[in-house]
Amino acid sequence: MKHDRLFIAQIGRTVGLHGDLKLHLHTDFPEQFTPGATFASSRGDLTVDAYDARRGVIRFVGYASMDSAKKLTNAKLYSTQEQTREQVALGEGEHFWFEIIGCEVVEGDEVLGEVAAIDRMADTDYLAITTAPALVEAGLPKSFLLPYIPRYIVRADTDARRIETRDARDVLEAS
Repeated sequence: MKHDRLFIAQIGRTVGLHGDLKLHLHTDFPEQFTPGATFASSRGDLTVDAYDARRGVIRFVGYASMDSAKKLTNAKLYSTQEQTREQVALGEGEHFWFEIIGCEVVEGDEVLGEVAAIDRMADTDYLAITTAPALVEAGLPKSFLLPYIPRYIVRADTDARRIETRDARDVLEAS
């Protein structure tokens, strides 16, 4: 896969005197920050000592003082697809973004394009779709956004790398 490292959080300022740091999440799965979990970071591997989701703070092994923890401010935390799959249990019909990106978007028998990225706006995820070349040649936009909601998404089959839609062609034509 082309996205081996997943950006999942950024470390903020120190909080208190014992090495606690503000954690700015870039993941829907804060449950992966369990004590003992190790993540790659822009400052080397970091192992979680404690995480308080309610307060949004984290402490790492070996950084128990405010002075040592300050060295981690602005560091980015990364996971891998394999690590994320191991640490996060998805519910029925749920998918990781990295499973959706690259899927073919179809409506009926027509291929509309491929998911290039996912953007979150307010509380809704939007598929950023690169339009199929034949449709671009026919005068349609090179890309479009499709809300990832039941109104448009009939079924996502990540094993088949395919997302079946309804009324997505209308969204494409109106883009």
